Amino acid sequence: MTQDHFHSIIIGAGPAGLSCARILAASGKRVLVCEKNKKIGPKICAGGVTSSGLNLAIPAQLLERQFPIQNVSSTFQATRLISNDAMVSTVNREKLGQWMATTTTKAGAQIITDATVQKISRSKIITSKGTFSFDFLIGADGSNSLVRRFLNIPSTKIGVGIQYHLPISMTEMVWHLDPKQFNTGYCWIFPQAQRTSVGAYCFRRDMPPKILKDRLHTWLKSLNIDYHGLKPEAANINFDYQGWKFNNIYLAGDAGGFASGLTGEGILPAIISGEEIAATILNPDHQPQRLNRLIKNHQRHTRLLLMSGKNRFGCQLIMESLILALKLKIIPFSALEMAH
Repeated sequence: MTQDHFHSIIIGAGPAGLSCARILAASGKRVLVCEKNKKIGPKICAGGVTSSGLNLAIPAQLLERQFPIQNVSSTFQATRLISNDAMVSTVNREKLGQWMATTTTKAGAQIITDATVQKISRSKIITSKGTFSFDFLIGADGSNSLVRRFLNIPSTKIGVGIQYHLPISMTEMVWHLDPKQFNTGYCWIFPQAQRTSVGAYCFRRDMPPKILKDRLHTWLKSLNIDYHGLKPEAANINFDYQGWKFNNIYLAGDAGGFASGLTGEGILPAIISGEEIAATILNPDHQPQRLNRLIKNHQRHTRLLLMSGKNRFGCQLIMESLILALKLKIIPFSALEMAH
């Protein structure tokens, strides 16, 4: 068993952890990233990235498909939102993770995989690969975060997403809102370069995963989309934000509850929170404007979600009004983004 000291230790090698590690390491700090899985990158993720991410964090070569047209439908209406530029793009989560790991390593950070965290304290962690002490600890270990549990911060606002990967790249991106079937959630079709994610998302409080899966099947059958023989994937999405700085311990990405409860968008919130935490560690006087803006939008999404879920009629009214407002260009599609 090894023992070593690092300026910063980051638990979790996802977009939040790697973006944080890259900035800290590039500034000359000794940084360790601990990843419990044997391989960096794979994660259950539909891969949708809103347009604000194109210039923020993800290089163009990693974008699988770009969509200037968004097809949005509900129980009573449908609309095609058209823009000169891509409103949403898709990325392959595994390729994104591998690229981020490479850039993080080049910046000077050390990454260890297959490193299960066994115990956490205010000054060190014990893992299956050794015991390491730190000045700062960043929990970027997802919705079921060990660091968050160590801080005794509960997570009650949890979304669930279920998807299938079709072995074809479909033509158009689709969002389907049907409160009668999915309450405050929605179904999607997100094409990538060589495959297509089809799935459904909702607030777990509003619908158990089994019912969500059954209703996703009904929707896919109505579109004559054959999912038989394909393996379903499911993941929890934590949007229970309760702060990000706790003395020398920080929470980023899903561990901090930064994902949108309304849309489930998590990649960009993860990257922004990771980068802003790194900047704050390097300079305690740093003003995290992007993170503050993200939190403001997060709170707006959460309020809308909770208000919509109070009753079925109210949810239907809000969803239909939202689509009509998008159709009439009363509000822009970017209003649904977390990082605009």
